[in-house]
Amino acid sequence: MFSRIKYKNLNPRQQESYNFQKIAAQLADYGFNCLWLTDDWQGADFIACHIDGNTFLKVQLKGRLTFSKKYRSKDIYIAFNQNAQWFVYPHDQLCDDLISLGLMTGSKSWDDRGEYSWPKIPKHLAGRMEQYAI
Repeated sequence: MFSRIKYKNLNPRQQESYNFQKIAAQLADYGFNCLWLTDDWQGADFIACHIDGNTFLKVQLKGRLTFSKKYRSKDIYIAFNQNAQWFVYPHDQLCDDLISLGLMTGSKSWDDRGEYSWPKIPKHLAGRMEQYAI
């Protein structure tokens, strides 16, 4: 009755649903219950509510390490998977750190389109990203 699916055979909406289920399972190990939002709310795809009753994360699900000016000042966390490892990071904090290192600024992608991403975590950022791995 059960047969594993191939992720690449899913359409984009199915892939997003699949990824939500995967990250929600990971976050459950850290005491979070995740609630999918049918429409992005304040930039978030889902809300992660911690069992402490005080911690709520607005999370945007992405396919890669991503920054966008439209997420600035919205208290958004970005979640993405790379090589079966999930990363969850505070968008503005990490964005500011990378800009202070001279990354992203001066590129057409960031300056003109307001977005910047890497298909894979670059080696020079791997150590910095370790703290966001779950």
